[in-house]
Amino acid sequence: MQDFEGRVAVVTGAASGIGRGLARRFAEEGMRIVLADVERDALEAAAAELRDAGVEVLAVEADVSSAASVEALADRAYEAFGAVHLLCNNAGVGGGRGPTQDTTLADWQWILGVNLWGVIHGVRAFVPRMLDGGEEGHVVNTSSGAGLAATPFNTVYGTSKAGVVALSEALWLELDLRDAPVSASVLCPGLIRTNILDAERNRPEALRNPGEPPPEGSGRARLRDAMESSGMPPAEVAAHVVEAIRERRFWILTHDDMDPWMRQRAESILARSNPSGRLGG
Repeated sequence: MQDFEGRVAVVTGAASGIGRGLARRFAEEGMRIVLADVERDALEAAAAELRDAGVEVLAVEADVSSAASVEALADRAYEAFGAVHLLCNNAGVGGGRGPTQDTTLADWQWILGVNLWGVIHGVRAFVPRMLDGGEEGHVVNTSSGAGLAATPFNTVYGTSKAGVVALSEALWLELDLRDAPVSASVLCPGLIRTNILDAERNRPEALRNPGEPPPEGSGRARLRDAMESSGMPPAEVAAHVVEAIRERRFWILTHDDMDPWMRQRAESILARSNPSGRLGG
């Protein structure tokens, strides 16, 4: 997909972080934008910003963990613009940190519901219509570096993101085998300047853990500081995404410093050796 001008992009999780950065960049490319997010006030603010810049925008409050909500999003997008050329299944949440056996069922339901089922629902709702349209198109599914190399005490999030990688790779292969005009990419960012650590603000009441939330530990505080001080700006992530779409490139990896971890994991698999959380060991 080379030409963005006048085409239609749908971005979930578009009210903040990477999603908002993607929407801004696609608008700069001359696209019409469908913004989707569960956070109403932030969604309206993001839509107003683009409208003030002269962009044609549709804002839809949507919960990607719900198949019906994502189907309704697709209906709204096609009713408004008649086509969708670029789909970014980007909505995501973080959380559920701690020993694997201590994670709660609510953690699994919430995080997989958004991070993995949100992508599943997006693919099912939009890709058949995109293929039926017969035009050039692209799907970008947001995973994470955590989806490529496991880290301890981050099991729920890592599992959700590894699932997105597997889904996306299969989708790319299937589209390629049929020589479809639609292709796919998986976005695996490293440390990005977003507010994902505050994702609990949008956690449904029914999926909250009982009792008071645990205090922010030193590891989480260090991660927050690192994201704020040295995290990649979302605009830079969006530039990586646009470049990959134009090159019809599947892997969108934003940080070269993740390469040693991925290399070690691949070599460990080929050597049939045990996993290690330490580089070189």
